[in-house]
Amino acid sequence: MRKYLRLVLPIVVLALVAAACGSDDGDGGSDAGDLGGREVTIAVENLYPPFNFIPEGSTEGAGWDYDVWREICARLNCTPVFVEATWPDLIIETGQGQFDTAADGISITEERKDTVAFSDPYMTVEQKLMIRLDEDRYGTVQAFLDDLDARLGTQVGTTNELLGSEILADFGGDGRLDAFETFPVAVLALINGDVDAVIIDDTAGQGFKGVNADALKLIDESMQSDPLGFIYQHDSELIDPVNEVLKEMLEDGTLDQLAVTWFVEFEL
Repeated sequence: MRKYLRLVLPIVVLALVAAACGSDDGDGGSDAGDLGGREVTIAVENLYPPFNFIPEGSTEGAGWDYDVWREICARLNCTPVFVEATWPDLIIETGQGQFDTAADGISITEERKDTVAFSDPYMTVEQKLMIRLDEDRYGTVQAFLDDLDARLGTQVGTTNELLGSEILADFGGDGRLDAFETFPVAVLALINGDVDAVIIDDTAGQGFKGVNADALKLIDESMQSDPLGFIYQHDSELIDPVNEVLKEMLEDGTLDQLAVTWFVEFEL
């Protein structure tokens, strides 16, 4: 059955940091460089809609990450090669040079900067609680925290897991937290009643809600804002040209257009 994702556009805040982009003469593609047609390997999980996923009935990946990197390579004269990888291993593997970059809705953190270099932020997301559609106990995050029998699910190795651990510290501790290998497994656990909420970025949460419109909803309360960026091996030659192209895509409206395509409404 076809289902649709609808998301209020202001939730997706495109937030390139101009101060980190170097020159702001805005002279377009000529300043971004030419990669001579080289292949750029891009690690994706293919389990994180609408950033990256495998549509039902297809064997090819789709999502915001795919479209944005195709556009980046069109402007830089490179060939994007998407490689399915496992979270959170893809962060370490990218830092070791197994991939040129990774695109998986990766939050920029100081701890991760020890392992990888980040692009300028391309988006800011809000961490929220997802609950079952028929759930009437939790109208707020505080109501969930106060229920010491309620269990919280998330994906292992994410900033969502870290925040979940922090907020539960005074409300029953980590004994209430279940970290699953992937977000689809965490969401399935929520639908099946094995956990009572899942902490997730709002964009991905809307993606999972779009697939399960008859089962899930999000509590409309932001718990934390996270800037997202692409990751690279330290001193990668891709960092500066990709930052320049991201800046151009913000200025010419391309990032806004992709936000409409993938975060306002898309067909699964």
